[in-house]
Amino acid sequence: MKKMLIALALLALPGLTMASSGGSHLMTAPIDLHNKASLQKGAQLFVNYCMGCHSLEHQRYNRMARDIGLTDEQVKDNLIFTGAKVGDTMQNAMPKADAKKWFGVTPPDLTLIARSRGVNYLYTYLLTYYEDPSRPYGVNNAVFPNTGMPHVLWQLQGMQKPVYTVHKDAEGHENKTIEGFELVQPGSMSPPEYKEAITDLVNFLAYVGEPIQLERQQIGIWVVLFLVLAFVVFYLLKKEYWKDVH
Repeated sequence: MKKMLIALALLALPGLTMASSGGSHLMTAPIDLHNKASLQKGAQLFVNYCMGCHSLEHQRYNRMARDIGLTDEQVKDNLIFTGAKVGDTMQNAMPKADAKKWFGVTPPDLTLIARSRGVNYLYTYLLTYYEDPSRPYGVNNAVFPNTGMPHVLWQLQGMQKPVYTVHKDAEGHENKTIEGFELVQPGSMSPPEYKEAITDLVNFLAYVGEPIQLERQQIGIWVVLFLVLAFVVFYLLKKEYWKDVH
């Protein structure tokens, strides 16, 4: 029992670290991998706004098309802008050496970002950019303070500023925490529309992180049912074999 409790505590540590990394409460991402319309819109957002810097090196266009309800022709016409073939992996055209020179670090591949960071982290991160003139790109992030990534979706969201709450600690020192945000420059989307767009984008990244997730869950149900049935059969066999002994 003691070993089991230790194992459960270790499993919880990544989530606790993630939630506390930026000192900001993580919002719950309303992910629905059954919603193919959402996945399609998320894929469109990714290739239009994220793929200039980030790749999905372990995801193929044609596999994505089949899973989210698109044809190869639709992918060619609407989601491929680099001259890649529909059977290629989703890589951008930016040379990694040049990217590191321009940005100081190579923008990471995002194939597994939803699994490594968590969908709630991504959802909150993309919703909590705010104005900060002290930063190189003029923005900061509540979840990832001093982030080096610009707010590439600012034209959709607009610009917002943080609303702070001041707290005093036990020694009387004042500490500011972000309580919320106030929109100071509207974008092309209303706040509800932007939140829905981020839901679609995170939904797509959740799919990319594990394309077989829905199939795995369906197989898991049948495996559990088989094990339950097998238990009943084995129990009855055990009673039959041991009835004379008892």
